[in-house]
Amino acid sequence: MASSGEERRSGSPGRAGTGTEPSPPADAAQLDTAEDFEVLEEEEEEEEEEDLSELPPLEDVGRPPAPPREDTQPSEQSGGDAAKDPQEWLDVLGSGLLKKKTLVPGQGVDTRPRKGQDVTIRLKATLEDGSVVEENPALTFTLGDCDVLQALDLCVQLLEMGETALIVSDAKYCYGTQGRSPDIPPNAALTLEVELLAARDAPDLELLSGKEKVELANRKRERGNFFYQQADYVLAINSYDIALKVIGSSSKVDFSPDEEAELLDVKVKCLNNLAASQLKLDHYEAALKSCNLVLEHQPGNIKALFRKGKVLAQQGEYREAIPILKAALKLEPSNKTIHAELSKLVKKHADQKNVETEMYRKMLGNPSAASAPGKCKDKLPWSIPWKWLFGATAIALGGVALSVVIAARN
Repeated sequence: MASSGEERRSGSPGRAGTGTEPSPPADAAQLDTAEDFEVLEEEEEEEEEEDLSELPPLEDVGRPPAPPREDTQPSEQSGGDAAKDPQEWLDVLGSGLLKKKTLVPGQGVDTRPRKGQDVTIRLKATLEDGSVVEENPALTFTLGDCDVLQALDLCVQLLEMGETALIVSDAKYCYGTQGRSPDIPPNAALTLEVELLAARDAPDLELLSGKEKVELANRKRERGNFFYQQADYVLAINSYDIALKVIGSSSKVDFSPDEEAELLDVKVKCLNNLAASQLKLDHYEAALKSCNLVLEHQPGNIKALFRKGKVLAQQGEYREAIPILKAALKLEPSNKTIHAELSKLVKKHADQKNVETEMYRKMLGNPSAASAPGKCKDKLPWSIPWKWLFGATAIALGGVALSVVIAARN
């Protein structure tokens, strides 16, 4: 396990997980426009991280990949004489957006770290103008778990033990369009000087104490929250899944009742935010499963009820969604978010019933809408008793056939 200082660095909201953390949003209400309502929580400040905001979809957040540039080598200020040897640069992804160059050779290819190992690196990060924005003499993180900058996660696995390398990365694999206030502007490319100091197998989850499991799962959950705020919903789901894997792993250590309760609390938070991320990607069945898992543990969990109702509404199941949202509203009558969603669904359901009534009127040839069978008014358009239609069609076809036979005989 990393030290407490290393834990804070690897689990900080900044995508690199190092140094100065980005400042929180100036107005928490801006993160609560339609779906999530952490500002209404009557819990401690730590709880405000649990559920996040209505953000643009993933494809609207990142810049489109820029074409490879001829000048992507580091500047003289940040890379010294590295720019003099462009032929030695490794184009990691083949797009020109992420490059690596060895400054000090390591101990051989067989000493490269593997995904899943805990690695420790020395890191120095600079902007294109040469200003240093990050220095960390011993950053520890789990390789491949998206605990740090994607540029680091992708390139450190290519380092040999003891190797020092320069990594030149487009903003896409660093802090993206949002940057990191106050020192890294939006869309800023970074040059990273990295030395691989150590690599060791991650601790056996079965041997972790309850406290260690809670701390590790929370770091992964917080990383998921960061990706959610960045609208990287796929990476958010990945982090929440890792946290849930930690919580659900078997253990050879006995936990106290308090530790069990803490683990359940983290699990519920992860599942709630997992459902929120799945909703953003329109993965409705997966989101419904996540909500149901929360409700198995906490039937009165307002956020799970709200999201389950929203999932069902997205699937057109208004009659099922409305009572679920009413149950959530009963638990928290002052919640404006639930009020707004419930009002919207009631209106949609009424419009749907009007459409169904008109369909029945036309189908039965009765100009009076009131004559439509009352017991069928609430049925969805696709739940019409088709046997009626088939029966009517069969009668009509039979009549046509009889007419043809009579005509033929005459």
